[in-house]
Amino acid sequence: MFLMVEWTSRMGQGVMFDLRTRIFGNLQRADVALYDRTPVGRLMTRLTTDVDALNELFTSGFVSLLGDLAVLGGIVAILYALDPTLATISLGVLIPMALVTNWFRKGARDTYRRVRVRIARVNSFLQEHLSGIAVVQLFRREEAAQGAFRTVNDDHRVANLDSIFYYSVFYPALDFLSAVGMAAILWWGGGEVIKGTMTIGAVVTFLQYSKRFYRPLMDLSEKYNILQAAMASSERIFQLLDEAPSIAAPPFPAPVPRPLRGEIEFDGVRFAYKPDEEVLKGVSFRAEPGETIALVGATGSGKSTIVSLLLRFYDVTKGEVRVDGTDVRRFDPSTFRDGFGIVLQDTFLFTGTIAENVAFFDPSMPRETVERACHDVGLGPLLKRLPDGLDTKLTERGGGLSVGEKQLVSFARALARDPRILILDEATSSVDPETEAVIEKAVDRLLSGRTSVVVAHRLSTIVRADRILVLAHGEVRESGTHAELLAKGGLYARLYALQLKDREAAA
Repeated sequence: MFLMVEWTSRMGQGVMFDLRTRIFGNLQRADVALYDRTPVGRLMTRLTTDVDALNELFTSGFVSLLGDLAVLGGIVAILYALDPTLATISLGVLIPMALVTNWFRKGARDTYRRVRVRIARVNSFLQEHLSGIAVVQLFRREEAAQGAFRTVNDDHRVANLDSIFYYSVFYPALDFLSAVGMAAILWWGGGEVIKGTMTIGAVVTFLQYSKRFYRPLMDLSEKYNILQAAMASSERIFQLLDEAPSIAAPPFPAPVPRPLRGEIEFDGVRFAYKPDEEVLKGVSFRAEPGETIALVGATGSGKSTIVSLLLRFYDVTKGEVRVDGTDVRRFDPSTFRDGFGIVLQDTFLFTGTIAENVAFFDPSMPRETVERACHDVGLGPLLKRLPDGLDTKLTERGGGLSVGEKQLVSFARALARDPRILILDEATSSVDPETEAVIEKAVDRLLSGRTSVVVAHRLSTIVRADRILVLAHGEVRESGTHAELLAKGGLYARLYALQLKDREAAA
Protein backbone atom coordinates (compact mmCIF):
# COMPACT_ATOMS: atom_id res chain seq x y z
CA MET A 1 0.00 0.00 0.00
CA PHE A 2 2.82 2.36 0.94
CA LEU A 3 4.61 1.71 -2.35
CA MET A 4 1.41 2.22 -4.35
CA VAL A 5 0.63 5.57 -2.71
CA GLU A 6 4.26 6.65 -3.07
CA TRP A 7 4.40 5.64 -6.73
CA THR A 8 1.06 7.14 -7.74
CA SER A 9 1.81 10.40 -5.88
CA ARG A 10 5.18 10.72 -7.56
CA MET A 11 3.62 9.98 -10.93
CA GLY A 12 0.86 12.55 -10.39
CA GLN A 13 3.31 15.24 -9.27
CA GLY A 14 5.54 14.42 -12.24
CA VAL A 15 2.63 14.78 -14.65
CA MET A 16 1.66 18.11 -13.06
CA PHE A 17 5.25 19.35 -13.26
CA ASP A 18 5.61 18.38 -16.93
CA LEU A 19 2.23 19.80 -17.93
CA ARG A 20 2.73 23.12 -16.14
CA THR A 21 6.22 23.42 -17.59
CA ARG A 22 4.93 22.76 -21.12
CA ILE A 23 1.96 25.11 -20.72
CA PHE A 24 4.16 27.91 -19.38
CA GLY A 25 6.64 27.31 -22.19
CA ASN A 26 3.83 27.56 -24.74
CA LEU A 27 2.57 30.75 -23.13
CA GLN A 28 6.09 32.20 -23.32
CA ARG A 29 6.16 31.55 -27.08
CA ALA A 30 2.52 32.39 -27.75
CA ASP A 31 1.46 35.24 -30.00
CA VAL A 32 0.75 38.59 -28.36
CA ALA A 33 -2.72 38.24 -29.92
CA LEU A 34 -3.47 35.40 -27.46
CA TYR A 35 -3.11 37.81 -24.53
CA ASP A 36 -5.16 40.44 -26.34
CA ARG A 37 -8.18 38.11 -26.49
CA THR A 38 -7.70 35.94 -23.35
CA PRO A 39 -7.81 37.31 -19.78
CA VAL A 40 -4.76 36.40 -17.72
CA GLY A 41 -6.95 34.87 -15.01
CA ARG A 42 -8.27 32.28 -17.46
CA LEU A 43 -4.76 31.29 -18.50
CA MET A 44 -3.80 30.95 -14.84
CA THR A 45 -6.76 28.59 -14.35
CA ARG A 46 -5.34 26.31 -17.04
CA LEU A 47 -2.05 26.16 -15.12
CA THR A 48 -3.60 25.58 -11.69
CA THR A 49 -7.15 24.22 -11.38
CA ASP A 50 -7.23 22.30 -14.66
CA VAL A 51 -3.87 20.63 -14.05
CA ASP A 52 -4.96 19.71 -10.50
CA ALA A 53 -7.93 17.81 -11.97
CA LEU A 54 -5.55 15.68 -14.02
CA ASN A 55 -3.38 15.09 -10.96
CA GLU A 56 -6.37 13.63 -9.11
CA LEU A 57 -6.95 11.22 -11.99
CA PHE A 58 -3.40 9.87 -11.83
CA THR A 59 -2.99 9.79 -8.06
CA SER A 60 -6.37 8.42 -6.96
CA GLY A 61 -7.91 7.02 -10.11
CA PHE A 62 -5.50 5.34 -12.46
CA VAL A 63 -4.02 2.56 -10.29
CA SER A 64 -7.31 1.92 -8.46
CA LEU A 65 -9.00 1.66 -11.83
CA LEU A 66 -6.63 -1.09 -12.91
CA GLY A 67 -7.11 -2.91 -9.60
CA ASP A 68 -10.90 -2.72 -9.83
CA LEU A 69 -10.87 -4.03 -13.40
CA ALA A 70 -8.68 -6.97 -12.34
CA VAL A 71 -11.06 -7.81 -9.43
CA LEU A 72 -14.10 -7.61 -11.72
CA GLY A 73 -12.50 -9.89 -14.30
CA GLY A 74 -11.66 -12.48 -11.66
CA ILE A 75 -15.15 -12.44 -10.12
CA VAL A 76 -16.84 -12.80 -13.53
CA ALA A 77 -14.67 -15.84 -14.29
CA ILE A 78 -15.55 -17.47 -10.92
CA LEU A 79 -19.30 -16.79 -11.31
CA TYR A 80 -19.43 -18.36 -14.75
CA ALA A 81 -17.43 -21.33 -13.50
CA LEU A 82 -19.99 -21.88 -10.70
CA ASP A 83 -23.19 -21.45 -12.76
CA PRO A 84 -23.34 -19.78 -16.18
CA THR A 85 -27.10 -19.15 -16.06
CA LEU A 86 -27.12 -17.50 -12.64
CA ALA A 87 -23.98 -15.58 -13.57
CA THR A 88 -25.73 -14.18 -16.64
CA ILE A 89 -28.76 -13.18 -14.53
CA SER A 90 -26.60 -11.49 -11.88
CA LEU A 91 -24.69 -9.57 -14.57
CA GLY A 92 -27.87 -8.58 -16.41
CA VAL A 93 -27.98 -5.30 -14.48
CA LEU A 94 -24.85 -4.20 -16.34
CA ILE A 95 -26.98 -3.14 -19.33
CA PRO A 96 -29.15 -0.62 -17.41
CA MET A 97 -26.02 0.42 -15.50
CA ALA A 98 -24.33 1.18 -18.82
CA LEU A 99 -27.35 3.24 -19.93
CA VAL A 100 -27.34 5.24 -16.68
CA THR A 101 -23.58 5.72 -16.94
CA ASN A 102 -23.89 6.99 -20.52
CA TRP A 103 -26.56 9.49 -19.43
CA PHE A 104 -24.29 10.60 -16.61
CA ARG A 105 -21.30 10.87 -18.94
CA LYS A 106 -23.05 13.25 -21.33
CA GLY A 107 -24.53 15.45 -18.63
CA ALA A 108 -21.53 15.47 -16.32
CA ARG A 109 -19.07 16.32 -19.10
CA ASP A 110 -21.12 19.40 -20.05
CA THR A 111 -21.48 20.55 -16.44
CA TYR A 112 -17.76 20.02 -15.79
CA ARG A 113 -16.99 22.21 -18.79
CA ARG A 114 -19.29 24.88 -17.42
CA VAL A 115 -17.65 24.63 -13.98
CA ARG A 116 -14.18 25.08 -15.52
CA VAL A 117 -15.34 28.08 -17.56
CA ARG A 118 -16.98 29.66 -14.50
CA ILE A 119 -13.94 29.18 -12.24
CA ALA A 120 -11.80 30.73 -14.98
CA ARG A 121 -14.11 33.76 -14.97
CA VAL A 122 -13.85 33.99 -11.19
CA ASN A 123 -10.04 33.92 -11.38
CA SER A 124 -10.02 36.46 -14.19
CA PHE A 125 -12.30 38.81 -12.24
CA LEU A 126 -10.16 38.49 -9.11
CA GLN A 127 -6.91 39.07 -11.00
CA GLU A 128 -8.25 42.19 -12.70
CA HIS A 129 -9.91 43.78 -9.67
CA LEU A 130 -7.17 42.97 -7.16
CA SER A 131 -4.54 44.38 -9.55
CA GLY A 132 -6.64 47.53 -9.94
CA ILE A 133 -7.79 47.78 -6.32
CA ALA A 134 -6.45 51.33 -5.98
CA VAL A 135 -8.64 52.48 -8.88
CA VAL A 136 -11.65 50.63 -7.43
CA GLN A 137 -11.23 52.38 -4.09
CA LEU A 138 -10.47 55.75 -5.66
CA PHE A 139 -13.76 55.77 -7.59
CA ARG A 140 -15.68 54.22 -4.67
CA ARG A 141 -16.68 51.17 -6.70
CA GLU A 142 -16.30 48.64 -3.88
CA GLU A 143 -20.02 47.88 -3.70
CA ALA A 144 -20.36 47.65 -7.48
CA ALA A 145 -17.35 45.34 -7.66
CA GLN A 146 -18.79 43.26 -4.82
CA GLY A 147 -22.08 42.94 -6.71
CA ALA A 148 -20.32 41.98 -9.93
CA PHE A 149 -18.24 39.39 -8.10
CA ARG A 150 -21.36 38.02 -6.45
CA THR A 151 -22.85 37.46 -9.91
CA VAL A 152 -19.73 35.73 -11.25
CA ASN A 153 -19.39 33.65 -8.10
CA ASP A 154 -23.06 32.68 -8.21
CA ASP A 155 -22.66 31.46 -11.80
CA HIS A 156 -19.90 29.18 -10.52
CA ARG A 157 -22.12 27.96 -7.67
CA VAL A 158 -25.01 27.19 -10.04
CA ALA A 159 -22.71 25.27 -12.39
CA ASN A 160 -21.51 23.14 -9.46
CA LEU A 161 -25.09 22.53 -8.34
CA ASP A 162 -25.95 21.33 -11.84
CA SER A 163 -23.12 18.80 -11.67
CA ILE A 164 -24.29 17.71 -8.20
CA PHE A 165 -27.70 16.89 -9.70
CA TYR A 166 -26.13 14.25 -11.92
CA TYR A 167 -24.29 12.79 -8.92
CA SER A 168 -27.49 12.72 -6.87
CA VAL A 169 -29.21 10.64 -9.57
CA PHE A 170 -26.22 8.53 -10.64
CA TYR A 171 -25.18 7.02 -7.32
CA PRO A 172 -28.67 6.09 -6.06
CA ALA A 173 -29.44 4.60 -9.49
CA LEU A 174 -26.40 2.36 -9.24
CA ASP A 175 -27.32 1.37 -5.67
CA PHE A 176 -30.84 0.52 -6.83
CA LEU A 177 -29.62 -1.55 -9.77
CA SER A 178 -27.17 -3.38 -7.48
CA ALA A 179 -30.08 -4.24 -5.18
CA VAL A 180 -32.08 -5.43 -8.21
CA GLY A 181 -29.18 -7.69 -9.16
CA MET A 182 -29.03 -9.17 -5.66
CA ALA A 183 -32.82 -9.70 -5.70
CA ALA A 184 -32.57 -11.46 -9.08
CA ILE A 185 -29.98 -13.85 -7.62
CA LEU A 186 -32.24 -14.62 -4.65
CA TRP A 187 -35.29 -15.08 -6.89
CA TRP A 188 -33.65 -17.40 -9.43
CA GLY A 189 -31.36 -19.13 -6.98
CA GLY A 190 -34.19 -19.67 -4.49
CA GLY A 191 -36.25 -21.31 -7.21
CA GLU A 192 -33.38 -23.58 -8.12
CA VAL A 193 -32.91 -24.54 -4.44
CA ILE A 194 -36.59 -25.46 -4.20
CA LYS A 195 -36.24 -27.57 -7.33
CA GLY A 196 -33.19 -29.20 -5.83
CA THR A 197 -30.88 -28.27 -8.68
CA MET A 198 -28.80 -25.84 -6.57
CA THR A 199 -27.67 -25.77 -2.98
CA ILE A 200 -28.18 -22.92 -0.55
CA GLY A 201 -24.41 -22.69 -0.22
CA ALA A 202 -24.10 -22.01 -3.94
CA VAL A 203 -26.67 -19.19 -3.73
CA VAL A 204 -24.87 -17.66 -0.73
CA THR A 205 -21.60 -17.90 -2.64
CA PHE A 206 -23.18 -16.04 -5.57
CA LEU A 207 -24.53 -13.37 -3.22
CA GLN A 208 -21.11 -12.86 -1.63
CA TYR A 209 -19.31 -12.69 -4.96
CA SER A 210 -22.00 -10.35 -6.32
CA LYS A 211 -21.42 -8.00 -3.39
CA ARG A 212 -17.72 -8.09 -4.19
CA PHE A 213 -18.63 -7.47 -7.86
CA TYR A 214 -20.89 -4.46 -7.29
CA ARG A 215 -18.46 -2.75 -4.88
CA PRO A 216 -15.72 -2.32 -7.54
CA LEU A 217 -18.47 -1.16 -9.90
CA MET A 218 -19.32 1.62 -7.45
CA ASP A 219 -15.63 2.43 -7.14
CA LEU A 220 -15.39 2.55 -10.92
CA SER A 221 -18.31 4.96 -10.96
CA GLU A 222 -16.43 7.28 -8.63
CA LYS A 223 -13.32 7.00 -10.78
CA TYR A 224 -15.50 7.72 -13.78
CA ASN A 225 -16.50 11.02 -12.18
CA ILE A 226 -12.84 11.88 -11.72
CA LEU A 227 -12.26 10.90 -15.34
CA GLN A 228 -15.04 13.22 -16.52
CA ALA A 229 -13.52 16.14 -14.59
CA ALA A 230 -10.09 15.28 -15.98
CA MET A 231 -11.44 15.07 -19.53
CA ALA A 232 -13.10 18.48 -19.25
CA SER A 233 -9.83 19.95 -17.95
CA SER A 234 -7.66 18.13 -20.50
CA GLU A 235 -9.73 19.58 -23.35
CA ARG A 236 -8.85 23.08 -22.19
CA ILE A 237 -5.22 22.20 -21.48
CA PHE A 238 -4.53 20.49 -24.79
CA GLN A 239 -6.40 23.17 -26.70
CA LEU A 240 -3.81 25.59 -25.31
CA LEU A 241 -0.90 23.21 -25.95
CA ASP A 242 -2.03 22.54 -29.52
CA GLU A 243 -2.30 26.24 -30.39
CA ALA A 244 0.84 26.81 -32.41
CA PRO A 245 2.05 30.44 -32.58
CA SER A 246 1.52 32.08 -35.94
CA ILE A 247 4.53 34.34 -35.32
CA ALA A 248 7.30 31.76 -35.53
CA ALA A 249 10.68 31.21 -37.15
CA PRO A 250 10.55 30.14 -40.80
CA PRO A 251 11.92 26.67 -41.69
CA PHE A 252 15.22 28.22 -42.80
CA PRO A 253 15.57 31.57 -40.97
CA ALA A 254 17.86 34.25 -42.31
CA PRO A 255 20.88 34.98 -40.09
CA VAL A 256 20.40 38.07 -37.93
CA PRO A 257 23.29 40.54 -38.39
CA ARG A 258 25.39 40.97 -35.26
CA PRO A 259 25.22 43.75 -34.46
CA LEU A 260 22.30 45.21 -36.41
CA ARG A 261 23.12 48.25 -38.50
CA GLY A 262 19.75 49.72 -37.57
CA GLU A 263 18.24 50.38 -41.01
CA ILE A 264 14.42 50.25 -40.87
CA GLU A 265 12.06 50.32 -43.84
CA PHE A 266 8.26 50.07 -44.06
CA ASP A 267 7.17 49.41 -47.65
CA GLY A 268 3.45 49.77 -48.40
CA VAL A 269 2.49 48.21 -45.07
CA ARG A 270 -1.16 47.39 -44.47
CA PHE A 271 -2.40 45.77 -41.30
CA ALA A 272 -5.72 44.89 -39.64
CA TYR A 273 -6.36 43.36 -36.23
CA LYS A 274 -9.82 42.38 -37.47
CA PRO A 275 -10.88 41.64 -41.07
CA ASP A 276 -12.01 44.72 -43.01
CA GLU A 277 -10.84 47.07 -40.23
CA GLU A 278 -7.44 48.28 -41.40
CA VAL A 279 -5.31 50.08 -38.84
CA LEU A 280 -2.46 50.86 -41.24
CA LYS A 281 -3.22 51.75 -44.86
CA GLY A 282 -0.11 51.65 -47.00
CA VAL A 283 2.46 53.10 -44.59
CA SER A 284 5.91 53.64 -46.12
CA PHE A 285 9.01 55.24 -44.59
CA ARG A 286 12.71 54.58 -44.15
CA ALA A 287 15.04 55.18 -41.19
CA GLU A 288 18.77 55.22 -41.81
CA PRO A 289 21.17 53.76 -39.20
CA GLY A 290 21.59 56.20 -36.32
CA GLU A 291 18.53 58.26 -37.31
CA THR A 292 15.79 59.18 -34.86
CA ILE A 293 12.27 58.83 -36.21
CA ALA A 294 9.35 60.23 -34.23
CA LEU A 295 5.76 59.04 -34.68
CA VAL A 296 3.07 61.59 -33.88
CA GLY A 297 -0.69 61.40 -34.15
CA ALA A 298 -3.97 61.04 -32.35
CA THR A 299 -4.88 57.94 -30.35
CA GLY A 300 -5.70 55.11 -32.73
CA SER A 301 -3.71 56.54 -35.63
CA GLY A 302 -1.42 53.46 -35.73
CA LYS A 303 1.73 54.54 -33.87
CA SER A 304 1.96 51.59 -31.48
CA THR A 305 0.93 49.21 -34.27
CA ILE A 306 3.99 50.28 -36.24
CA VAL A 307 6.15 49.39 -33.23
CA SER A 308 4.42 45.98 -32.87
CA LEU A 309 5.01 45.19 -36.55
CA LEU A 310 8.64 46.29 -36.32
CA LEU A 311 9.20 43.92 -33.38
CA ARG A 312 7.19 41.26 -35.22
CA PHE A 313 4.59 40.81 -32.52
CA TYR A 314 2.23 40.70 -35.50
CA ASP A 315 2.78 40.08 -39.21
CA VAL A 316 1.74 42.59 -41.85
CA THR A 317 -1.37 41.96 -43.95
CA LYS A 318 0.31 43.41 -47.04
CA GLY A 319 3.67 45.01 -47.77
CA GLU A 320 6.96 44.41 -45.98
CA VAL A 321 8.79 45.53 -42.86
CA ARG A 322 12.55 45.30 -43.43
CA VAL A 323 15.44 45.65 -41.00
CA ASP A 324 18.89 45.92 -42.54
CA GLY A 325 17.32 45.12 -45.89
CA THR A 326 15.73 41.80 -44.81
CA ASP A 327 12.02 41.15 -44.33
CA VAL A 328 11.53 40.62 -40.59
CA ARG A 329 9.38 37.55 -41.35
CA ARG A 330 12.54 35.76 -42.49
CA PHE A 331 14.17 36.10 -39.06
CA ASP A 332 13.73 33.92 -35.99
CA PRO A 333 11.76 36.34 -33.72
CA SER A 334 13.56 35.29 -30.52
CA THR A 335 17.03 36.12 -31.88
CA PHE A 336 15.88 39.08 -33.96
CA ARG A 337 14.48 40.95 -30.94
CA ASP A 338 17.83 40.75 -29.14
CA GLY A 339 18.95 43.79 -31.14
CA PHE A 340 16.14 46.00 -29.76
CA GLY A 341 15.67 47.98 -26.61
CA ILE A 342 12.19 49.19 -25.71
CA VAL A 343 10.63 51.36 -23.03
CA LEU A 344 6.84 51.28 -22.79
CA GLN A 345 4.40 53.69 -21.21
CA ASP A 346 3.10 50.95 -18.88
CA THR A 347 6.24 50.06 -16.96
CA PHE A 348 6.40 46.51 -15.66
CA LEU A 349 8.97 45.56 -13.05
CA PHE A 350 9.30 42.10 -11.50
CA THR A 351 9.78 41.01 -7.91
CA GLY A 352 13.52 41.16 -7.24
CA THR A 353 16.28 43.72 -6.79
CA ILE A 354 16.76 46.83 -8.92
CA ALA A 355 19.93 45.28 -10.34
CA GLU A 356 18.06 42.10 -11.30
CA ASN A 357 15.37 44.12 -13.04
CA VAL A 358 17.91 46.16 -14.98
CA ALA A 359 19.77 43.00 -16.03
CA PHE A 360 16.41 41.26 -16.51
CA PHE A 361 17.68 38.40 -14.32
CA ASP A 362 20.56 37.70 -16.71
CA PRO A 363 23.42 36.45 -14.50
CA SER A 364 25.91 36.87 -17.34
CA MET A 365 25.47 40.67 -17.45
CA PRO A 366 28.42 42.34 -15.66
CA ARG A 367 27.62 44.44 -12.60
CA GLU A 368 29.54 47.33 -14.16
CA THR A 369 27.17 47.35 -17.15
CA VAL A 370 24.16 47.56 -14.83
CA GLU A 371 25.72 50.38 -12.82
CA ARG A 372 26.67 52.33 -15.95
CA ALA A 373 23.15 52.02 -17.41
CA CYS A 374 21.63 53.25 -14.15
CA HIS A 375 24.03 56.18 -14.01
CA ASP A 376 23.39 57.14 -17.64
CA VAL A 377 19.62 57.39 -17.17
CA GLY A 378 19.92 59.45 -13.99
CA LEU A 379 19.16 56.81 -11.35
CA GLY A 380 22.19 57.85 -9.29
CA PRO A 381 20.31 60.09 -6.78
CA LEU A 382 17.71 57.37 -6.16
CA LEU A 383 20.32 54.66 -5.60
CA LYS A 384 22.25 56.89 -3.15
CA ARG A 385 19.04 57.51 -1.22
CA LEU A 386 18.20 53.81 -0.90
CA PRO A 387 20.11 51.95 1.86
CA ASP A 388 20.80 48.91 -0.33
CA GLY A 389 21.26 50.79 -3.60
CA LEU A 390 21.08 48.45 -6.58
CA ASP A 391 20.34 45.54 -4.25
CA THR A 392 17.11 47.13 -2.99
CA LYS A 393 14.30 44.60 -3.16
CA LEU A 394 11.23 45.53 -5.20
CA THR A 395 7.81 44.04 -4.60
CA GLU A 396 5.31 43.14 -7.31
CA ARG A 397 5.21 45.64 -10.22
CA GLY A 398 7.97 47.71 -8.61
CA GLY A 399 6.13 48.59 -5.42
CA GLY A 400 8.05 51.13 -3.36
CA LEU A 401 9.13 53.28 -6.32
CA SER A 402 7.34 56.23 -7.82
CA VAL A 403 6.01 56.13 -11.39
CA GLY A 404 8.97 58.18 -12.59
CA GLU A 405 11.51 56.03 -10.76
CA LYS A 406 10.02 52.85 -12.21
CA GLN A 407 10.21 54.41 -15.66
CA LEU A 408 13.90 55.20 -15.13
CA VAL A 409 14.58 51.58 -14.10
CA SER A 410 12.78 50.43 -17.24
CA PHE A 411 14.88 52.83 -19.29
CA ALA A 412 18.09 51.50 -17.74
CA ARG A 413 16.93 47.94 -18.47
CA ALA A 414 16.60 48.78 -22.16
CA LEU A 415 19.96 50.57 -22.37
CA ALA A 416 21.93 47.95 -20.42
CA ARG A 417 21.76 45.62 -23.42
CA ASP A 418 23.31 48.29 -25.68
CA PRO A 419 20.61 47.92 -28.37
CA ARG A 420 21.20 49.09 -31.95
CA ILE A 421 17.53 50.02 -32.29
CA LEU A 422 15.84 51.81 -29.42
CA ILE A 423 12.05 52.19 -29.18
CA LEU A 424 10.44 54.66 -26.82
CA ASP A 425 6.67 54.11 -26.78
CA GLU A 426 5.12 56.94 -24.77
CA ALA A 427 8.14 56.57 -22.49
CA THR A 428 7.82 59.95 -20.77
CA SER A 429 4.05 60.40 -20.74
CA SER A 430 3.68 59.20 -17.13
CA VAL A 431 6.50 61.15 -15.50
CA ASP A 432 6.75 64.58 -13.97
CA PRO A 433 8.59 67.39 -15.80
CA GLU A 434 11.68 67.08 -13.58
CA THR A 435 12.03 63.33 -14.24
CA GLU A 436 11.25 63.91 -17.92
CA ALA A 437 14.13 66.38 -18.05
CA VAL A 438 16.44 63.74 -16.53
CA ILE A 439 15.34 61.18 -19.13
CA GLU A 440 15.67 63.61 -22.02
CA LYS A 441 19.20 64.50 -20.92
CA ALA A 442 20.07 60.78 -20.91
CA VAL A 443 18.36 60.29 -24.26
CA ASP A 444 20.42 63.06 -25.86
CA ARG A 445 23.63 61.29 -24.81
CA LEU A 446 22.56 57.73 -25.56
CA LEU A 447 20.60 57.95 -28.82
CA SER A 448 23.78 58.89 -30.64
CA GLY A 449 24.73 56.04 -32.98
CA ARG A 450 21.45 54.17 -32.52
CA THR A 451 18.40 54.04 -34.72
CA SER A 452 15.52 55.24 -32.58
CA VAL A 453 11.77 55.17 -32.97
CA VAL A 454 10.03 57.55 -30.59
CA VAL A 455 6.27 57.44 -30.07
CA ALA A 456 4.82 60.31 -28.09
CA HIS A 457 1.72 62.43 -27.62
CA ARG A 458 3.78 65.14 -25.92
CA LEU A 459 5.48 66.91 -28.81
CA SER A 460 8.13 68.41 -26.54
CA THR A 461 9.83 65.00 -26.40
CA ILE A 462 10.35 64.65 -30.16
CA VAL A 463 11.11 68.16 -31.46
CA ARG A 464 14.78 67.21 -31.82
CA ALA A 465 14.06 64.10 -33.91
CA ASP A 466 15.78 63.81 -37.30
CA ARG A 467 12.40 63.19 -38.91
CA ILE A 468 8.83 63.32 -37.67
CA LEU A 469 6.05 61.23 -39.21
CA VAL A 470 2.54 62.55 -38.61
CA LEU A 471 -0.04 59.73 -38.70
CA ALA A 472 -3.78 60.05 -39.14
CA HIS A 473 -6.26 57.20 -39.68
CA GLY A 474 -3.47 54.73 -40.43
CA GLU A 475 -1.68 56.87 -43.04
CA VAL A 476 1.44 59.03 -43.01
CA ARG A 477 0.04 62.50 -43.68
CA GLU A 478 3.19 64.58 -43.12
CA SER A 479 6.93 63.96 -42.85
CA GLY A 480 9.82 66.27 -42.02
CA THR A 481 11.75 67.96 -39.23
CA HIS A 482 10.08 69.95 -36.50
CA ALA A 483 10.89 73.24 -38.20
CA GLU A 484 9.79 72.02 -41.64
CA LEU A 485 6.46 70.77 -40.38
CA LEU A 486 5.76 73.96 -38.47
CA ALA A 487 6.51 75.95 -41.63
CA LYS A 488 3.97 73.86 -43.59
CA GLY A 489 1.22 74.92 -41.22
CA GLY A 490 -0.49 71.53 -41.54
CA LEU A 491 -1.65 68.86 -39.10
CA TYR A 492 1.56 68.85 -37.05
CA ALA A 493 1.51 72.61 -36.69
CA ARG A 494 -2.08 72.44 -35.41
CA LEU A 495 -1.19 69.69 -32.92
CA TYR A 496 1.80 71.66 -31.70
CA ALA A 497 -0.24 74.85 -31.36
CA LEU A 498 -2.91 73.05 -29.35
CA GLN A 499 -0.35 71.64 -26.94
CA LEU A 500 1.29 75.03 -26.49
CA LYS A 501 -2.12 76.57 -25.80
CA ASP A 502 -2.89 73.86 -23.24
CA ARG A 503 0.49 74.41 -21.57
CA GLU A 504 -0.04 78.19 -21.42
CA ALA A 505 -3.54 77.67 -19.98
CA ALA A 506 -2.14 75.33 -17.32
CA ALA A 507 0.53 77.87 -16.45
